[in-house]
Amino acid sequence: MSEAWDKPLKLHEVNRGPVRLALAPDEAARAAVAKRLGLKSLPKLTADVVVKPWLDGAEITGRFDAVVEQICGVTLDPFEQPVLGEVFARVVPAGSPHAVEPETGEMELDLEADDPPDVLAGDAIDVADYVVEHLSLELDPFPRKPGATFDYQSPQEEESPFAVLKKLQDPKG
Repeated sequence: MSEAWDKPLKLHEVNRGPVRLALAPDEAARAAVAKRLGLKSLPKLTADVVVKPWLDGAEITGRFDAVVEQICGVTLDPFEQPVLGEVFARVVPAGSPHAVEPETGEMELDLEADDPPDVLAGDAIDVADYVVEHLSLELDPFPRKPGATFDYQSPQEEESPFAVLKKLQDPKG
């Protein structure tokens, strides 16, 4: 669970039918999320999420809309940019027959298959934590301010001490 911002939803509440949530953390929670994600700030974060029953657990779907302030990796200037994304996750309670068993040997990876469901530690789903997780996946790890360019100039080749002495001896230089 996120210490910065949480929105717990008990699994038994979802069993009655889909639960629609409109999430918008306050300024203090956004600041804590920004710190957790290594952002300069998080001026805006909203999410519309639906949690519905899935097997013996739940499926979380929705969209989020955020504005993040990052530091440009080229100019080191702060800049804001919008981030839009989708949330999709499936969860099951501990001990569920649908929980994925930990692999002890080699693992086969199917890039087209859905991710296995997350196993809940308790009986609550932290919906906000899934929003923050999906936001983090949409962030550029090497942010660049629009229009910023990197002008690389190779360093001057350092002269050897012998070349410097030769210049001193040769008056024509």
